[in-house]
Amino acid sequence: MAVGVLAGRALMGLLDIVLPPRCLGCGGIVETQGRLCAACWRALTFLTPPQCRLCGYPLPHAAAEAPLCGGCTLEPPAFDRARAALRYDDGARGLILAFKHADRTDSAPAFGRWLARAGAELLADADLIAPVPLHRWRLLKRGYNQAAVLARALARETALPLLPDLLQRRRATRSQQGLSAQGRLANITPVAFRVHPWHGRRLTGCKVVLVDDVMTTGATVAACARVLRGGGAERIDVLTLARVVRDAATSI
Repeated sequence: MAVGVLAGRALMGLLDIVLPPRCLGCGGIVETQGRLCAACWRALTFLTPPQCRLCGYPLPHAAAEAPLCGGCTLEPPAFDRARAALRYDDGARGLILAFKHADRTDSAPAFGRWLARAGAELLADADLIAPVPLHRWRLLKRGYNQAAVLARALARETALPLLPDLLQRRRATRSQQGLSAQGRLANITPVAFRVHPWHGRRLTGCKVVLVDDVMTTGATVAACARVLRGGGAERIDVLTLARVVRDAATSI
């Protein structure tokens, strides 16, 4: 075994003694860095089939092999497919809010693994990964784009090319938090986004996986998908860390 590998393992062992690995959720002691304790893990709800073949909405009682939810039956989404790793509920909320607003980017490697598993079907023949962008003023205020951090972690898991600036946010829209579904649609329009001029030619014929943290109504990713489609993308799939799941699957 190479000396460098042995030295690296020794260093990690020493760090674990000085700084014991902590649960990403509650901060309790765990065996390995970047993991959850048993209690925090059990609190998470991972989304698995059966689910809507388009938007990925969970349909636990669906009998068909490739079911459609009510919303997609009435009006197919602007993107081709969407999947999410987690249900956005009490178990996931603290993890995601800490990642998004409290600089807990140390959770990103674990999130990248979860995204890769949830999005395996979308990623199988994708050409590139791109995040939903933040407006530059919000990026300056927060210090990082959580969607870009997730996209980078996913790219490391899959070895797919990452274009962090494929999309640009042209307009500083208000936060979507607290808005109704209708309010979210009104707040986010394709005009708020554009394809970066540097990447216009590369987008033609591409199969893009668009990454974001949470899908609520799907208004933001739908607006991005329309812009990507207009820029020549062949397929736009959406992969989010979590999504809001309501009692009835009537809309995305």
